[in-house]
Amino acid sequence: MKKIILVVFIVFSTFTFQSLQAQSFPEMDASPMDLAMARPDKKSLPLARVIYSRPQKKGRDIFGGVVPYGVVWRTGANEATELDIYTPLKFGNTILKPGTYTLYTIPDQENWTIIINSDTNVWGAFSYKKEKDVARITVPCEQAAAPIESLSMIFKTDSKGTILMIGWDDHYVEIPFKKV
Repeated sequence: MKKIILVVFIVFSTFTFQSLQAQSFPEMDASPMDLAMARPDKKSLPLARVIYSRPQKKGRDIFGGVVPYGVVWRTGANEATELDIYTPLKFGNTILKPGTYTLYTIPDQENWTIIINSDTNVWGAFSYKKEKDVARITVPCEQAAAPIESLSMIFKTDSKGTILMIGWDDHYVEIPFKKV
């Protein structure tokens, strides 16, 4: 009986191992998620963070092409970009309370409209609701010194607050958030 159990175990283990080997790991997302954190220094609590998906240029015309001018954009790929505020920050004339928001933009050739929206956990800009806007500002669109292959976001933080830089292709914008 022990021999039969041992044989069944070995056969079952062999088939299970072969089955596991046949499994393939899913391909990586074409626009992987990333995050940027605004922190005055390594010992300080964070001011804000942004979570977004990073689409690639892949030789395409980005602004005015893949990302049309004058249309609300999720500012990334996949889910709409998430902005977490950890301490009250001034955005334009609005004080943003700590919490989670969605960051949308409306790119144009000269300027971008930056939108902070209270509707969270949304896919893309398809479900964008203007009535959920918390604040909007307009910032100039600048020419990048070199092409940027992947959509990139980073914070520049100083004693007055932080600036969220968003760059892709040959353009970038700077979005100011001031400490209150």
